[in-house]
Amino acid sequence: MDEKDKPDKQPKRKERKNDEKTANREESQTAKNLCTNQKLNVNPRNPLNSVSQPQLNQKQANSTATYSEPVAEAMDDSGVPDSPLNSLQELPTQNPVKMERVPSTSDLPVFSSQFVTQISSQSDPGPDKAHLLATASAAFGHGGNAPYNWQATKICVKDRLSYLCNTEIMADVHFMVGAPPHQQKIPAHKFVLSVGSAVFDAQFNGPMATQEDIVEIPDVEPAAFISLLRFLYSDEVKICSDSVMTTLYAAKKYAVPALEKQCVEFLKRNLSSDNAFMLLTQARLFDEPQLAALCLETIDKNTHEALQADGFTDIDLETLCCVLERDTLGIREFKLFASVCRWAEAECTRKNLPPSPENQRGVLGRALRLIRFPLMSVEEFAQGAAQSGLLEDKEVVKLFLYFTVNPKPQIAFLDVPRCCLTGKEQVVSRFCQIESRWGYSGTSDRIRFMVNRRIFVVGFGLYGSIHGPKEYYVTIQIIQSDTGKVMGHNDTSFQCDGSNSTFRVMFKEPVEILPNTSYTACSTLKGPDSYYGAKGLRKVTHESVSSGKVTFQFTYAAGNNNGTSVEDGQIPEIIFYT
Repeated sequence: MDEKDKPDKQPKRKERKNDEKTANREESQTAKNLCTNQKLNVNPRNPLNSVSQPQLNQKQANSTATYSEPVAEAMDDSGVPDSPLNSLQELPTQNPVKMERVPSTSDLPVFSSQFVTQISSQSDPGPDKAHLLATASAAFGHGGNAPYNWQATKICVKDRLSYLCNTEIMADVHFMVGAPPHQQKIPAHKFVLSVGSAVFDAQFNGPMATQEDIVEIPDVEPAAFISLLRFLYSDEVKICSDSVMTTLYAAKKYAVPALEKQCVEFLKRNLSSDNAFMLLTQARLFDEPQLAALCLETIDKNTHEALQADGFTDIDLETLCCVLERDTLGIREFKLFASVCRWAEAECTRKNLPPSPENQRGVLGRALRLIRFPLMSVEEFAQGAAQSGLLEDKEVVKLFLYFTVNPKPQIAFLDVPRCCLTGKEQVVSRFCQIESRWGYSGTSDRIRFMVNRRIFVVGFGLYGSIHGPKEYYVTIQIIQSDTGKVMGHNDTSFQCDGSNSTFRVMFKEPVEILPNTSYTACSTLKGPDSYYGAKGLRKVTHESVSSGKVTFQFTYAAGNNNGTSVEDGQIPEIIFYT
């Protein structure tokens, strides 16, 4: 072949780019060809859908004609793609194939990150470059609606993960959360969930890993699930009184103990008598013993207010029984019985039963046996429980006999007093020695006492028979010495075993004892001769680690006292709380 017939050698790339102006002009022309000459069908909401019809034809004809060359060789000095875009201008336009499809990222030209960064750094890239930048950004994107290079604006891992939370950006799993018709589709990322939860880890990576693209979670509310995701992505806790219980359920279901703890702490801070019963039910349901104990303590201290709250009638039977079993409720028994009757009516309504006495007794079940009818006065019992219809006739008769006769009949209801005080019970003893044979003729044993701080007396310790096991009938009282007002009273009985130990006799309710005020402790016993105390102390200081010191001063009670004095006699112990 003659030299004149030989094709001219292509000029080198640097020789074609004589100056910067020529390069910019060609770059602009490239963008115009891409946007106008090739008739791109641009979807402004998603640049990934922008593609020219000739590109489709050429890709079908020869997929390597445009993209087979290495990217490095298709770059000029400025980092702008040369040959791929120039080749687009030379693509044939005849016989266009009329077809529609959703193009993928592979349909886009090859761009370098250097090129994208270079254009994005320009203050005014112009309309042609702006469109090319949008197209190039799509080539580097990973789905969702995130702007290009969003990572650069997040300074730490927490910020970057928080940005991904509840977004489609790189999401590889979706959850359909909630029960119809309030379901919500929520995107997430398996890696993040697996790192934060052993349950998610097993669900996505275990031997029985799910293969579903959409995981249904009908038993968790959407707001609670989003709170769970927010915590897994960023350690951020956003809960309120309306969502805390559902969030606690989600945290327990997916084994996220740190979020569980945050929910429980929130409940503790917001615990009150108004919501104590409702939270107690939930704490028992979710197996949160610490929270349940706090709820019960709140109920003990504010029993009347808690029973009047709306949430009380909504509790389940087991929770009701749990409360009625307590010895520390601060309420009179006849008022407690009235609240239990209110709960029974609500339970009948829930079960679509008429609120008759028979049905109320049926829904109460064993809870009725936990009402301590013997702690009522005979008047309170006659006006309330005896006429309620909840008790059988034979139960009513036995209880009336219990109130009025001695010896008292055996009954099916507890007579242990309820003490609304918490803490450790304490006992002060005033004798140093025990002697035998102290007789009784119907006269009360009495001793006066005074304390230096406020306490609550719940009972006395009394001596028993010197003739073996016997039963005593006793009336105990605390009287304010100056006014003669009876502060506490109980008619009861106790069994002794014949030893010289003391035996507890309790008041129905704690008796408040004010500091520097004189009170008289009284006990009237009916029974055989008993032991008695000797070498009594006038001043006794009782000290405990939790409550500190309480000083008792004992003095002689003038009048009929059956011989009891500071030096010897009955009433050796006073049982109290601080």
